[in-house]
Amino acid sequence: MTEQLCTFFLNGIFFGIDVQYVQEVIRPQATTPVPLAPPDICGLINLRGQILTVIDLQQRLEIGKSAIRTTTPQDEAQGFNIVVSTNDEVVSLLVDDVGDVLEFTQNIFQPPPATLKGRMHQMLAGAYPYAGGLLLVLDTKKILAVN
Repeated sequence: MTEQLCTFFLNGIFFGIDVQYVQEVIRPQATTPVPLAPPDICGLINLRGQILTVIDLQQRLEIGKSAIRTTTPQDEAQGFNIVVSTNDEVVSLLVDDVGDVLEFTQNIFQPPPATLKGRMHQMLAGAYPYAGGLLLVLDTKKILAVN
């Protein structure tokens, strides 16, 4: 049995998320800030009439603060938004760069590395070894369940 993952980079770390949750990948949009929002919420974007919350995934995983936030249409757009959808909601995850969709056999899936601590370790489903190192697989539902 295989698993397909949409891959991306955050702070130089290679991550993946199950493609069944990925709706689309877009360039960053102008973001409307939300007063009193937690620091990992960049704001809101309008995606073809649908209002989405933009999550700064680096901050949510506690691996730094993203430097690629855009607040006005004139800002230089960097990075990407991965629009993910679960049964409950649709949100956008702000990431540094996107990779390819990769397919892995589930028999090589490993638990999250014991060296990772804190929130990132809690939000990982596990990891796949590959030629360049480890691909850390995020648990989409845990990423979205943070209050």
